[in-house]
Amino acid sequence: MGGFGVGKTTMVGSVSEIRPLTTEETMTQAGVGVDDNSGVESKTATTVAMDFGRISISEQLVLYLFGTPGQERFWFLWNGLFEGALGAVVLVDTRRLEVSFDVIGRLEERGVPFVVAVNTFPDAPSHPVEALRTALDLPDEVPMVDCDARLRSSSRDVLLTLMRYLHSLALPA
Repeated sequence: MGGFGVGKTTMVGSVSEIRPLTTEETMTQAGVGVDDNSGVESKTATTVAMDFGRISISEQLVLYLFGTPGQERFWFLWNGLFEGALGAVVLVDTRRLEVSFDVIGRLEERGVPFVVAVNTFPDAPSHPVEALRTALDLPDEVPMVDCDARLRSSSRDVLLTLMRYLHSLALPA
């Protein structure tokens, strides 16, 4: 999950062991004045439903991956994904942290555990982890990792971080 243009489709595509189902469409005039593409003005396509992929972590553990649309007008699609979700990855772009605030808030409201993956775009500013935690108002227990959504190994590491976090939440106190 994440805001518009943070790399969700890229992440699903890089890590999926099957050819991902994507719903990327050319951006049209319908989004003008509705969608905020600040910071990603060169983006020409957008997810209009969701992306789907799959990765086997082990023989017993298969993750089904859903990449959500980032524009607010498509957020109604997220509601179905919240039901039964074990957890989520919030992909963050440090050039536009503000597009992550509502995503994190919605996950917190629904009680869906999540990890934050900071997508390291080449031209994005680098910030200390504590500064990012403060800016995103993240509790200390929520894992935060750097990633490059283009790289399978990096995206897989993010998913493993999510799995470890979910496992820790399931352990008796």
